[in-house]
Amino acid sequence: MWRLRVIVLNLAKNESLTNISRAAGVSRLSGSRAHGRSLLSVDDPRINRRYMSSEAKRLRTDDMKIGTHNGTFHCDEVLACFFLRQLPEYKDAEIVRTRDPARLAECDIVVDVGGEFDPKRHRYDHHQRTFAESYHSLHPEKPWVTKLSSAGLVYMHFGRQLLAQLTQLKEGDRQLEVLYDKLYENFVEEVDAVDNGISQCDGEARYSVSSTLSARVGHLNPRWNSKSQDTEEGFRKAMTIVGEEFLDRLDYYQSSWLPARVVVEEAVKGRHQIDPSGEVVLFSQGGCPWKEHLFALENELKVEAPIKFVLYPDQNGQWRVQCVPAGLNTFQNRLSLPEEWRGVRDEALSELSGIKGCIFVHAGGFIGGNKTQEGALEMVRRTLQAAAQSPANGSS
Repeated sequence: MWRLRVIVLNLAKNESLTNISRAAGVSRLSGSRAHGRSLLSVDDPRINRRYMSSEAKRLRTDDMKIGTHNGTFHCDEVLACFFLRQLPEYKDAEIVRTRDPARLAECDIVVDVGGEFDPKRHRYDHHQRTFAESYHSLHPEKPWVTKLSSAGLVYMHFGRQLLAQLTQLKEGDRQLEVLYDKLYENFVEEVDAVDNGISQCDGEARYSVSSTLSARVGHLNPRWNSKSQDTEEGFRKAMTIVGEEFLDRLDYYQSSWLPARVVVEEAVKGRHQIDPSGEVVLFSQGGCPWKEHLFALENELKVEAPIKFVLYPDQNGQWRVQCVPAGLNTFQNRLSLPEEWRGVRDEALSELSGIKGCIFVHAGGFIGGNKTQEGALEMVRRTLQAAAQSPANGSS
C-alpha cells in the first residue's frame, strides 16, 4: 500500500564544538495506492505552506534550542534529538550539549539532563531518584511497563506528531496509531530498557548481544585512551545512524507490515465464507506475515472461536495448510493435523486420508500440503471433525 523512501542527509558541522547546526534533512517520497497521498521532503515548499500563511508568520526554527548533556552520549538522547529534529518547530534547532543549568534554562526543550520531568515546560529527564514512569503508568491504556528514558519520553509526547509528519497520515488515523504502538514496542522500548539497565530476561544470559543500536551508538564515543575526548563528531554520526535505522523500520512497518494487517483483517472477517466453523482463514497469496496480526485482530474483533488453520497457495500454485500456534513464541498448535497423517506423503497420504491430491503432512503436524484449494480445505475439515469427536487429540 505505502511506499516510503527515506534519505537521511549528513548532519552539517557546526562552527562550535559544543553545538550542532542545521537538522538532518529527511527526504520522504511515497505513493499510496490506498489513499493517493505522497510524502514530501521537510524542505519542500508545499510542506512549508502548511505551517506559514505569509512571510511574516514564518517559523523561526533556527532560534529554537534543544538541550542535552555533553560528554559521553547514549542512544536515548541521540534518538530523542533525532525525533525532535523531524518536527517543523525543531527542524533547524540548535542542539546545545551542556550540563550548565544556566545554559539549559535558555533551551526551549531539554532531554536527558537537568533532573526534571515536566512536559508542560518541555523538560524530559529520567535520571532523578523519584522518576519511575513507564508508558503504562502515564497512559494506563498502553501495556508497556519498561521504565522510560529520554527517548521514550520524547516519543510518548511527540510520537504521533512525528509519525504524522513523516508519513502524512493524520493524527487520529487508526493506521497511525497502530504504527505508533508498533514502533515503540519494536524500536524505542529497547532503547529505554538498555539505557535504564533493564535486563531482557531473568537470570544470566547464555550469550551477550553487542550489536544493538544502543551498542553501536556507544561505540562512537571516544575510546578511554584516545588523545582527543571530543564527542561532537561522534554525536553527529550517532544521530545519522539512529535516524536511518528508525526511518528504515518506519518504512517497513508502513509499506509491508501494515498492508499485511489489512490482508489478515479481511481474511478474518471473511472466515465464515471459507468454512462455517469460522476456524479457518484463507489468503489468496502466500508469504504474508500473518501470525502477529491474527492474534491482535482476534482480540480486537472479538473472535469467539479461536482460528485454527490458515490456507494459502505456495510458489508452485499448490496449497498449504498451516496450523495456528497457541502463541507467538511457542511451537504448540491450537490444533495439529492428525497424528496418523504426519510424515506420510503423496499417494500414500491421499489413500490414508481419503482426500485426493495430498502432498505431505510434516512430521511435527504443524503444516501440510495439497495440490488444490479444495483438497487443502478438506484436510482442515477432517481435522476439525476428528478433534470434535476426540478432543484429547487436539493441540500438540
